Amino acid sequence: MYNAITDVTGVRVGHYTDTDSVTGCTVILCENGAVGGVDVRGSAPGTRETDLLRPTNLVERIHAILLSGGSAYGLNAAGGVMHYLEERGYGYDTTVAKVPIVPAAVIFDLNVGNPTVRPGFEEGYKACLAATDKAVPEGSIGAGTGATVGKILGIENAIKSGLGTDSQMIAGDIVVAALVVV
Repeated sequence: MYNAITDVTGVRVGHYTDTDSVTGCTVILCENGAVGGVDVRGSAPGTRETDLLRPTNLVERIHAILLSGGSAYGLNAAGGVMHYLEERGYGYDTTVAKVPIVPAAVIFDLNVGNPTVRPGFEEGYKACLAATDKAVPEGSIGAGTGATVGKILGIENAIKSGLGTDSQMIAGDIVVAALVVV
């Protein structure tokens, strides 16, 4: 056990980190499908395909989740994740094509590093290539690279935050796990 989301069988995590531009993205791969849920909050949320996670929708399983820096621009990294999954034959079978289901969410980190450099297609793909089912590095990595908190009194008062993960074994072999960027 790694005390990480990778303690869940079939889950792998990969990061792309750009320390020079202070941004990045993180992918949680579950190629064979997983049931997902969502709770979107914040004053300006940036998401993609999170509506699919509502229990009343046709699609029941996701193949990855992308968390990214770069504000709304960072949602483009989900295309690289979809391409990675498509190359390997994973996705929702529509009978004419398999469509990888990749919900995504972003943080606003444009005011921390270089605002013209954001995770995109290539960076999402690279995060998939880096994915492992081993221990997950935490802190200022992947989508947590440019993460900050405490901005209510202005960006000059913000402090560094990042990415974290944990897991707990309950009731025998059931694992409850989470990965967050704050």
